[in-house]
Amino acid sequence: MADTQKVGLAQRDIEQAIIALKKGAHLLKYGRRGKPKFCPFRLSSDESLLLWYSGKDEKQLKLSLVSKIIPGQRTAIFQQHPQPEKEYQSFSLLYNDRSLDLICKDKDEAEVWFVGLKALITRGNHRKWRVESRCESVSSDSPHARMRRNSPSITPCDPGDLDGVSYENTGQNRLGKAFSELLTYTAVSKGTSQPKSIVNPSLSTALVDNSNGRISASEGFRVSLSSAVSSSSQGSCPEDFDALGDVYIWGEGIGDGLLGGGVNKVGSQCSLNSKLDAQLPKALESTVVLDVQGIACGGRHAVLVTRQGEIFSWGEESGGRLGHGVEADVSHPKIIDTLSGMNVELVACGEYHTCAVTLSGDLYSWGDGTHNYGLLGHGSEVSHWIPQKVSGQMEGIRVSYISCGVWHTAVVTSAGQLFTFGDGSFGALGHGDHITSNFPREVETLRGLRTTKVACGVWHTAAAVEAINELSDSGTSANPSSGKLYTWGDGDKGRLGHGDNEPRLVPECVAALIEENICQVACGNDLTVALTSAGRVYTMGSTAYGQLGSATANGKLPTCVEGEIANSFVEEVACGSYHVAVLTSKTEVYTWGKGSNGQLGHGDNNHRNTPTIVDVLKDKQVKNVACGSNFTVVICLHKWVSSADHSVCSGCHNPFGFRRKRHNCYNCGLVFCKACSSKKSLKASLAPNLNKPYRVCDDCFNKLKKAMESSSVSQNSRARTGNMHYKSNGVMDKETWVPKLQATLSRLSSFGAVNNAESVHSRLASRATSPVLGTSSPIRSSEDFSEDSKRANDSLTQEIISLRAQVQELTCKSKNLEAELEKTSKKLMEVTAIAADEAEKCKSAKEVIKSLAAQGNALDISTALHSFRIQDLVVSTTVLVFLFFYFFLFGVHWL
Repeated sequence: MADTQKVGLAQRDIEQAIIALKKGAHLLKYGRRGKPKFCPFRLSSDESLLLWYSGKDEKQLKLSLVSKIIPGQRTAIFQQHPQPEKEYQSFSLLYNDRSLDLICKDKDEAEVWFVGLKALITRGNHRKWRVESRCESVSSDSPHARMRRNSPSITPCDPGDLDGVSYENTGQNRLGKAFSELLTYTAVSKGTSQPKSIVNPSLSTALVDNSNGRISASEGFRVSLSSAVSSSSQGSCPEDFDALGDVYIWGEGIGDGLLGGGVNKVGSQCSLNSKLDAQLPKALESTVVLDVQGIACGGRHAVLVTRQGEIFSWGEESGGRLGHGVEADVSHPKIIDTLSGMNVELVACGEYHTCAVTLSGDLYSWGDGTHNYGLLGHGSEVSHWIPQKVSGQMEGIRVSYISCGVWHTAVVTSAGQLFTFGDGSFGALGHGDHITSNFPREVETLRGLRTTKVACGVWHTAAAVEAINELSDSGTSANPSSGKLYTWGDGDKGRLGHGDNEPRLVPECVAALIEENICQVACGNDLTVALTSAGRVYTMGSTAYGQLGSATANGKLPTCVEGEIANSFVEEVACGSYHVAVLTSKTEVYTWGKGSNGQLGHGDNNHRNTPTIVDVLKDKQVKNVACGSNFTVVICLHKWVSSADHSVCSGCHNPFGFRRKRHNCYNCGLVFCKACSSKKSLKASLAPNLNKPYRVCDDCFNKLKKAMESSSVSQNSRARTGNMHYKSNGVMDKETWVPKLQATLSRLSSFGAVNNAESVHSRLASRATSPVLGTSSPIRSSEDFSEDSKRANDSLTQEIISLRAQVQELTCKSKNLEAELEKTSKKLMEVTAIAADEAEKCKSAKEVIKSLAAQGNALDISTALHSFRIQDLVVSTTVLVFLFFYFFLFGVHWL
């Protein structure tokens, strides 16, 4: 049983390596003349040719002609421009009397290429060796046999080599580890004697013999997808049917968040100061090369399925929803080992749980079950941190479709039955009540009908159900079946499409779409989307954020989405919480709705109330689209770069010309113009000298900068951890430490021999007779290890001293700052007291002014009265004088 499992794991590793070769990468190619050049390499779809472009010409090498693959820089071509620091990234293919000499981006990429090519070459040479063996058994004196005997350097393959990679023995072969161990071993031997241009044929045996255990797929074959080449294509070609799947993702948490390969959680304190979201689609970075066939998204995590039936998950861990058995966040897709080898076909994600369906139709679920809503369907409220098979009523039933909501799950069987389980609030389960079910129950209302697709929102559910029309009056056969839309659950904001806001406890057919043939459904928080077989999209529900795709729709009844997709045939729909994404038959992606986190992919955070094409994906062949709560994912067919793609910049896509010169990025190898590759950086993967800055593209510059910052932080943390460990444990006992190191050294040095010894002494003995080295080297004594330990202790002591100096310096700075703070506080108190005094003075002045104003008013009144009295006196005097003169004059006259 163990041997069978090892064989399966080894075959999976080789398959992943071959997938990486088919996707291709930019490698540094050495030639017989001139300097090394960047060339895009890939494996042909039939796995028989190694293809690359040199300028505008396509070159190819038949792998059947390759006699051997050699790691390191051992050929005469490599000696023209040696790069010893890239020994671990180099390998050579020997064919006829020539060699193809290549340098990879990093050691991990070199391991992947070495493993894939080694398996393919050995597979072909194994067949050729068996044919030649038959010929030699007939005539051992033939010219071909004599040539093989006299030319050991071009021997197709050693018998040991064949045994090492034959499929009966692949469980013991970890090619990637053997590659690195061989280079480690031969790097030491290079110091004593310079190797010849072609090494001894026994090297090939050492390359594939390793019994030290398995390197997992998630760690053994790490390849940066930034080196994989993707090209634009219009239409399709025969290779499309075998094309690999690449993932592009954008929205919330895709920038520096865990879903995008970062370290920050959505909503964390650290995320406030970082670019957490991605407003444009970006390639998913993975530690393994993935041939993605399906993908599902939750709120803060995602799950994908490869063509080989493996399942990977990543994102923020909560309650076990990632399925790895540990409470740890994962920033890159990581294989779920529990389901390894089970051929997973379908996946679905909720907010707190995840489901998967195998090729045999078995349903597995895992995640947080402590919410008392029966999310996992296992009949209990226990959380499951690894996938667990859902049994009970589902035993013996083949599942054909699965959908997860926030609080409930719906399952469609191959017979068209619909089962639901989870929280029954608002009747979302469709059983005619509000009861929560912690195990799958069949929806009785739809019994007798055939459910094809189902979608779960937060508190409502929608399903596409086939209804067979009755026979006509003439007795002719029934019309073909057609899909009807059934909805149930919470009816708020018209999300059920029945023209009201009333809830439905059982499925009810949407009358407004009775004439349409519904083939797919999707649900958001308060939105339902239906797709017809004619490629038309209907939406119903809340009008918030423009998620209905129509500025005039009220959401009570289904509305056909027009706009830019009016003349397009939509093949797939997907919903996030408040946004929608659709895929057309022309492989174009349109989005609309909420855009606050860049989930629409238009380079901004604006909402859209009509379908808008995602321009960045115009030159991609998209085959699937999916949505998380606030992010979007697409799967694109991987296309190999053509000679025409070398005439445009990989960044701005502007054509090269007399003024726009061509420059290679020394980290990813792609071709850029000067504007898109104006920055230089240390530690570029393909640079001749890692300690000198070389031209890189903007994306690689940011990646290298982030990597250097994170490495410096990790080094400081390791120094602190080492210091604490040293203080707590003291000096390690020599009697226990030295034998462990001797055993480790013997294990590393004896991988080329037959490693069947059971003791440390047998490993040490096998090292002396290893076919990798012509001479034996003495084992280091315990005194040497003691010297090493002393040196290590001295270096740690120096680090401790420097750290203490830094602490003292920081302490002094802190004290100075505290003193300045006290002075500032005193000044502030003084200023506050002065301000209070001034305020009191101001108040007193205001009161004085008020009293003066009152006195002024009284003075004005008395002055006015006095003037009035004077005026009265003058008037009365004038009147008396007038009367006097009047009487005087007229009185005399009268007398």
